[in-house]
Amino acid sequence: MMNRKALKQEAKETLKGRWKEAVLLNLIPTAIMIIASIILVSLFMLFFSLFDFNSYSSYSSMDHANNASSSGGGGLISGLLTALFTVGISWTFLDLLRNPGREIRPFKDATRGFRDAFLGPIIGLYLLQAVFIFFWTLLFIIPGFIKGYAYSQTYFIYYDTYATTGEKLRFTDCITASRQLMKGHKMQLFILDLSFIPWYLLGILTFGIGFLWITPYVNTTKAAFYNTLAEAETIEEN
Repeated sequence: MMNRKALKQEAKETLKGRWKEAVLLNLIPTAIMIIASIILVSLFMLFFSLFDFNSYSSYSSMDHANNASSSGGGGLISGLLTALFTVGISWTFLDLLRNPGREIRPFKDATRGFRDAFLGPIIGLYLLQAVFIFFWTLLFIIPGFIKGYAYSQTYFIYYDTYATTGEKLRFTDCITASRQLMKGHKMQLFILDLSFIPWYLLGILTFGIGFLWITPYVNTTKAAFYNTLAEAETIEEN
């Protein structure tokens, strides 16, 4: 049985004396996204200021018809960008758990998901999981929800294998390995997620400022969850 209290204590010990760097590590992606949004909105406004609005109006009905698909595409892109940041940051916390002497390099670690070795795999894993979960959700919401937890260790497994052996696992192999690793542990991770609800409420009450500390705490705890599962599996294999 996974000890939630022990996982959280391990996360706190890992972050002890590193909160400043951990907060900055999570703040950098937010700053980048805000700057990128400002640039895109500015370019969008500039484009339409130069556009012939009389001509544009004739296409308004077509635009309305495409609103749903555009919104869905925007959500996919937004989710993918979020994954590229959060996955790399989660790997950093996993490294810290295993190597307490490692330094946090905020900008470099926050953007590690965009490196050549990881960019394609993260995108591929994200899209493949999205497709699988979508089809499971078609059966009913609950199967898709369960599969989401079954696939939750996919990114860690890819990174762990690549970091230790240099091997790039196939995406389907990563997902299969995650399913096997999470057998009997999906409910434990679900309960762990529920245990953070009071912290999320605190983050909301502080107008989002509290999330600067809450997010590193949650991500480190989840990295500890994976690390515990991976160590247990290694012991069983030996």
